[in-house]
Amino acid sequence: MPSAPPPGPADPWRAIGVGLLNLSGLGLGYALVRRPLLTLLCWVATGILLFTVLPADPDGVSGTTLVVYGLFLVLTAVHGAMVGLRNRLVWPAQSPLAIALGVLLLGVPVAGSLLYESARDEATEQMLLDRLDTADDLVRKASGESFSTTQSEYRRALSAYDDLSTDHPDSRAAEKVPDRLKTFYTTVGAPYEDQEYCDAIAPLEYLRTVPQTLSKKDVGSLATWPDDRLATSLYECASGTLASGTGDWTDHFRDLLNEFPDSEQAAKVEPDVKTAVDKAIKAVGGDDPCNAVQQLESLSLQVKGLPGEKAGVDKALADDAARADRSASTGVYTCGVSQYEDGEFADAVTSMNDFVKANKKHKNAPRAKKIAIAAEIAQEVPAAGKKLPTTRTGGSITVTVKNDSPDEIQVMYTGPVTGTFTLKGCGGCTSYDWSRTIDPNFKPCSGGKKYPQRTITLPVGTTYFLHKPKGGTSSSPASDTAKLQSGYIYTECAYVTKGLGINS
Repeated sequence: MPSAPPPGPADPWRAIGVGLLNLSGLGLGYALVRRPLLTLLCWVATGILLFTVLPADPDGVSGTTLVVYGLFLVLTAVHGAMVGLRNRLVWPAQSPLAIALGVLLLGVPVAGSLLYESARDEATEQMLLDRLDTADDLVRKASGESFSTTQSEYRRALSAYDDLSTDHPDSRAAEKVPDRLKTFYTTVGAPYEDQEYCDAIAPLEYLRTVPQTLSKKDVGSLATWPDDRLATSLYECASGTLASGTGDWTDHFRDLLNEFPDSEQAAKVEPDVKTAVDKAIKAVGGDDPCNAVQQLESLSLQVKGLPGEKAGVDKALADDAARADRSASTGVYTCGVSQYEDGEFADAVTSMNDFVKANKKHKNAPRAKKIAIAAEIAQEVPAAGKKLPTTRTGGSITVTVKNDSPDEIQVMYTGPVTGTFTLKGCGGCTSYDWSRTIDPNFKPCSGGKKYPQRTITLPVGTTYFLHKPKGGTSSSPASDTAKLQSGYIYTECAYVTKGLGINS
């Protein structure tokens, strides 16, 4: 028995039916004309296509794959039509029914395409949700870490949220972005909730820039979320630093007064500054007056740099700076006394001279001059600095100081009485050879010349003298200690020795 009926007359409608049935990709046209191998070939081709494109990928099917499979279907349709032209169908017997069935089965690839697009859309949604999860992981991992080291992770997460919202606004992932931003803000601003105000400043300043990156719709009310928290952090950090005196507070107060001049926090700035100035003024009379003076000088400069205009506190701040200046200027006297008592005589000289220069009419100016003299003598003769000099003058003992040197000299003395005067250089005098001065019979100021001289009266007791050359000479200062007693007349003589400086 033959496997197939003999070829019959040509039937164009049957050819069309077989071709349409092959377009479904299932090879049904070949099956109905008894071509099992060709039918199997169609199944294999369609199976390869399904294996290639499933599961659905967000990128879809490549164009090459579609073109190759499309050409394959066209070829099977044309070839099937040629075969079906003279070969009878196993079923159905009538050609119009085969055509109708072929047209109906064309819905298979159409429905498959629709189902594939739906699966592809779902794959895209899952991909976007995965991106959202990745961004969330970045935020979670950065939580609790220093903002300076995790800022890049926060930026990457924010960029991912922005891409989802901007490039895929209708996706399920984009719908979740506003809620994720709330978590993002609370995570970045966590140091504020922990009252770590100095650490909270940088992340809160960063959060204020987020609306420049994301849409207003996504950010919503979060746009102003950092403002009050930042104002509080700026104030608390600067206030704590100002009170402790351990760091620079001006930048934070400056930012607060510029960015939030009408805030409650800005209104607290000037009272805090006033308290700090008062504290430093009080400290001038404490154990470390010099440090207090330095603090006042620093406070004055820092307060002058604060922008109080917007907040309406510029006048009050100017008054605080002026009080700090005045107290620092007058406090230099107390500092100089402390330096003198601690044996820091060079610093005491500088402090007292600065005080007198800035406060010529101050009640302590006369004594400050005498302390400066005594401190300069004490640098050469430390015993001279054991007691603070007074403003006492005069005495019962006559002391005449003569200048047997060509240099103009400044004579300083301290003890029961402190003072200074200048003697002009001796016109006919010269330096003495050092070897001559060690002769027991050496007597300066005894050549019968008219030596420049001055007579002063001093009380009984020990007086320390310092002869200091003036006019840029290379001669060195010389000192002398005189124990003055009643009933005597004393003479001091200043002269120059070659190579060894001035001696008296």
